[in-house]
Amino acid sequence: MSGGTFRRVGSTRPSHVMYSGGVGAVVDLPNFSVLVKGLDSWYHQRLLSSDYLVHEPRLLTAVNRVLGRYGADRITELRTPPWAEGADTDPGGEAAQRIGVPVDPFPRWLRCTGCHELATVDSGAFDFHNPISRAPHEARYVHSCPQRKKGKALAVTTRFTLVCRAGHLDEFPYLAYVHRGRGCQKSAHPRLRMRDNGGNQAANVSLECVACGERRNVRHTLGERGKSQLPRCRGRHPHLDTFEAEGCAETPVLMVAGASNQWFPVTLNALALPPSPTAGLATQVAEKWEQFRPVTNADHYKLMSGLPGYEFLLQWPASAVIAAVRARQAELDGPEPGEPAKSGRSRVDLLTPEWELFTAEEPPDATEDFALRDSTVPEGLTGLFSRVRQVERLREVRALIGFTRLDPAAPEDPEQVTRVPLHSSPSRWMPAGEVRGEGIFVQVSEEPLADWAARVAESAEMTAHRDAYARFRENRYSGRLTEPFEPMDRWPGTRYIALHTLSHLLIRTIALECGYSSASLAERIYAGDEHDPRGGILLYTAVPDAEGTLGGLVSLAEPAPFERIVRRALSEAMHCSSDPLCAERLPQHPYDYLHGAACHVCLFVSETTCERGNRYLDRRFLVPLSDDPALVLTPTALLP
Repeated sequence: MSGGTFRRVGSTRPSHVMYSGGVGAVVDLPNFSVLVKGLDSWYHQRLLSSDYLVHEPRLLTAVNRVLGRYGADRITELRTPPWAEGADTDPGGEAAQRIGVPVDPFPRWLRCTGCHELATVDSGAFDFHNPISRAPHEARYVHSCPQRKKGKALAVTTRFTLVCRAGHLDEFPYLAYVHRGRGCQKSAHPRLRMRDNGGNQAANVSLECVACGERRNVRHTLGERGKSQLPRCRGRHPHLDTFEAEGCAETPVLMVAGASNQWFPVTLNALALPPSPTAGLATQVAEKWEQFRPVTNADHYKLMSGLPGYEFLLQWPASAVIAAVRARQAELDGPEPGEPAKSGRSRVDLLTPEWELFTAEEPPDATEDFALRDSTVPEGLTGLFSRVRQVERLREVRALIGFTRLDPAAPEDPEQVTRVPLHSSPSRWMPAGEVRGEGIFVQVSEEPLADWAARVAESAEMTAHRDAYARFRENRYSGRLTEPFEPMDRWPGTRYIALHTLSHLLIRTIALECGYSSASLAERIYAGDEHDPRGGILLYTAVPDAEGTLGGLVSLAEPAPFERIVRRALSEAMHCSSDPLCAERLPQHPYDYLHGAACHVCLFVSETTCERGNRYLDRRFLVPLSDDPALVLTPTALLP
């Protein structure tokens, strides 16, 4: 990272910049904290395009749909964070000094650890100190403190910020707060002191004005009563150096800098897939758009299909190809003027092409990014699984399209939380990253899955899950919306709970045998309904280095180890050290948690592994935890 002084103040992995501390996030450094600047400040000009461009047309299309970018305003590139070879070997060179992710000190208020003086970075009270270019982690701010006889005292970042539900972030107003909004009566530029009194009374931090002697404690701003002590939100986006023109009507919340709910990434991810033999024409048009685009009438079809390399057009009638091309062009051009734009996220479907490929009768030809091979379903598991495939090679591309504060953007309701943009002026690119790995795809047999879904659809247990989902949405979003909304909108479905639970059982068991930690694994659930029968799980490595391609996961898809893993997973699901509390748990009014018989002991996995934040899990639907056998999906022959 590089600050406004073009000095390197730290280093991190590209995946961290994207998904843990990306644009708009406050990142803790050893001696102070910084805020990652918006895309307007990122600099790629000194790099070759091959060094930072990430190619994935399917994901690029999805990004444009979500952001509502069409025609000339479309996002045309996905880029990795700027990085160049030589930053570590030549710390004084251009790679280290001019190429990197720009950051600014934030919060800009610093406190001297010697005399407790409180002032801003640009007040002149503190000096930036980083004499060793090979040790950026030693960058710090220091103060010529009268309490120190030798040397200078370290100045540390103050820890309080203001955050609102609209995604704004601001400094705590120390001057205004200590003077109760009236200003100092004895000095135009008063000096402040901050003392941390310790103890167990939350934020027990006192502020004092040196000029007039006014004192006040930060803890008075906590709780519901403390909200009245805070100013109205100014609508500030410090990563963009902007304020909302119309201000913000929200009341901010006092938050400690670096709190986990201060920044949540909004991302889209897709697998780089070869064309599927059974993929629909629309999918082929999207994947090969540059080749299809000229085919706008029958004459063009006849001409293009006769050219070398375009013979593939002949597998479809001219009318079908022309209609698909026109539909794709209309999609790229966006809605007609005056036509209300539809919700972009609801139109994005990145899973269907993957499902079509994984369930094709014949695996596609292997490519550099993808290799799929059939395995055999063990005879003992045929009552539960219809297909097992080894994903020997895959590439996942992830794009960062924004972020939220206070609440994450849930997959089922992304529009209900304010997504903060990454740039102030229109950008033609978005940050992205890619990981290569391996995986296992399993398809659950349709007949038992459909029969089970019909049996439990109206059961008391599944009804409790649906009711909890409705309460969850009402509790989370009722204060945000000005019009009624459908409580059951985007309910993931009955099948999803069973598939998701099975996925977690397999992840926890596989992690004990494949050599990967569970945090380095990820899942993709392909769950449909009676109108769209799907039932598949992809478990794959999702780490940005060579660890994810060593073959330890693929080898477990062989019949003998796979059967052993499934049986072990189901056996361990029968018991939990938190039983009977865990086994009897069901979400009941007024609670709105979205899991049943599941906890950290038996089913929960790390946040980077689960696609739904450890929600929609319940062991009772896979193994018998009650006296009702109709609730259990797993065939009796597989149960311990």
